Parts: sequence; structure tokens; C-alpha cells
Amino acid sequence: MSTPSQVRPWLAEDVRNDTSWIIRMAAEEVAGFDAALAHAEGTGKGLLEMNQEDFPLPDASRAVLKRAIDTTQERWGMCLLKGFPVQRWTEAQTRLAYWGMGLYMGVGRTQNRASEIINDVRDAGGNYKIKGGRGYNTNAGLDFHQDSCDVVALLCRRTAKSGGTSKVISSIALRDEVQRLRPDLIPVLQQPWFHSYQGTQDPAQLPFYSCPIFGDDPIHFCARTNRKNSDAAQRDFEEVPRLTQGQIEALDLFDELMPSDRLCYSMELERGDLQLLNNYVTLHSRTNFEDFDEPDKKRHLLRLWLSIPSSQPLPPQWEEYYGDVRPGAVRGGVRGSAISAEFLAYEERHARTLGMAWRPWRPTVTRETAAANAG
Repeated sequence: MSTPSQVRPWLAEDVRNDTSWIIRMAAEEVAGFDAALAHAEGTGKGLLEMNQEDFPLPDASRAVLKRAIDTTQERWGMCLLKGFPVQRWTEAQTRLAYWGMGLYMGVGRTQNRASEIINDVRDAGGNYKIKGGRGYNTNAGLDFHQDSCDVVALLCRRTAKSGGTSKVISSIALRDEVQRLRPDLIPVLQQPWFHSYQGTQDPAQLPFYSCPIFGDDPIHFCARTNRKNSDAAQRDFEEVPRLTQGQIEALDLFDELMPSDRLCYSMELERGDLQLLNNYVTLHSRTNFEDFDEPDKKRHLLRLWLSIPSSQPLPPQWEEYYGDVRPGAVRGGVRGSAISAEFLAYEERHARTLGMAWRPWRPTVTRETAAANAG
């Protein structure tokens, strides 16, 4: 099993000079996805009803997906898998094929207040920096952040007229820069921090949660930061402790370091690219973009959040947000308010298929327990 102890800090120059994290699929591998898609269409099953047998990939296509996931747990913490034939797949076919390939990579997680399992990343007229705002349905540039899962997968169907550049940094390299410049801030970043769920929590949960920005495990590094959500917790919830001067200085230092040419690697996703990021050791953002006027030309990516069998352990302090900190466990995602019995059945069934640890979700902090403790 790969573990993030194999992941190393990297700078933008490193990933420009060593492109071993980029995989270009061979014709045989691509053909396997076409054949599996044709079979899946014939089953007539909904996404959450599907098993791997409903999307029967040949060995070569399975192997390239495994290689891609393994790459996210190794040197760079990311992979770019190129060559999916989205130009000849309809939107519905792309969605079906994407879910089908996801069945081999991990267990899908719900991603928003509607508890959706695949998100459309496109400009739907949303606003980013407002109360409850999310970035995926806007054309805005985004703060550096990570998504709420082991691996986030973005499949590019169409690119923008201009902009929308993907930006990635190594959060281990970010930690090293903080250590070099302000070592006094490392323990600050390992303290409890409070963040807003932006309305994506289960109805039983509080609208905010506690999670340190840096984990304290010396072997399995992990980071979680999104200034927008930290600021929102300060703005919207009086009961959340106010940021200390040290915490504010840490966030300001992040804002200075993360977009720097030294740390930040920029990539232009092309049609048919699948970007896979290990959320514990990378942070990502994108630039704003200008879209085409024609609806069938507008920028469109599909997003999956995955729990994967080869995931690392997480610190105990992260359990409130992720639900399970065991390596190789089904965890993460945001519950939203529309979790269905069908999703719960899929989650348990597919965890068994992949040999992953699974237990029924239970919130560690609820509105009820918080009220009782406050009383």
C-alpha cells in the first residue's frame, strides 16, 4: 500500500522539469473505456445502483486508473491522466463513464448541500465570496484550498474562452516555507481552528467545525486550509472563538506564499484531461475565466470526491470533519441535507468491493450535544 510518507515537498520548477506525474493513455486503454460505456448504457441502471460489473473495464484500462491513483500517493501528490474521448461522448455518456471509472478508484462522496455525487464545475451564475458561496458554480478565481476527500478528480469536457488556469502547490513545501520564515507559527497552525460549512452540513450538525490547518503526525503530513471558510466562521458565528493575532499572521503569510512563482505550479487543463489531487498534501485554486456565449461551448468540468483504499491515517483532531481517521477508510465529503437510502447502500456495498474500512456515519458534534455542553 502506498502511503504519503512517500510524498515529498516540491516547488513549481520541480514539476515542470519532471513530468512523471503526467500519464498519456494508449489507444488500447482508451478503447476499454468506450467498450465499458457501451455496456453500462445497456444496463439501464442508475449511478448508485452500479457495480464494477456494470462498467466492465479490461485489464489495461483498470491498470491505468490504478497507476493514476497510486501516483497521487507518491512523489508529487497529483496526477494528470490524459486522453479520455470526451469529444465523442455526450454529456450524459461522459457522466456515466466518469462514475464507472470512479468505481475502480474509490468510494464517491457527497459534495454539497444537495448531497450530489458528481458536481458540474461550470459558471451557473453563482457568487463565490458571499455567505454560503461555493466556487464550482461561478467563473471566479478561487482561494487556495483543498476539497473534502482523499482525492479530488476533475474531468475536463470543455475549456473556457480564456482563463480558468488550474494552480497547485505542495502543502508540505508550504509548511517548510513557514518553518523557514516563521517557525513560531507552526504550533499555531496545529491548534484548533474553526471553519464554516457554508451550509453543506447535515441538519444535525453545527454550521461550523473544528480542524487544525496542519496535522501533527511526523510521518503522514496533512494540511487543510481555506481562508474564505475560516473568515466566514468569524463573520457568521458569534460563538466561534475569535482569531488570535498569531492565527491572522499565519493566514496573511499563506496569502503571500501560496501564489508565489516559487511554490505555485500552473497548468492548463485540456479536453479529455483527468486531474487527480491528493488533498492532504496539495492545495489548489484557479484563475477567473471568460466563457463562450454559446451554451454548448461553455467551460465544463465534472468533479468526483473519492475515498480511496490506499489513503493515509489522519490525526485524531480531524475526525470531527472527516468522520473516520483510519487509513483506507470511507470518509470525507459533506453530508448536505439529501442523503438517500440508495447512497448509503452504495457506500456500504462499494466499500466491501474495494476492501475499505466502513462504518455508519455519526456526527461527533451535534447541535444537541453542543447545546447541552453549553448549558
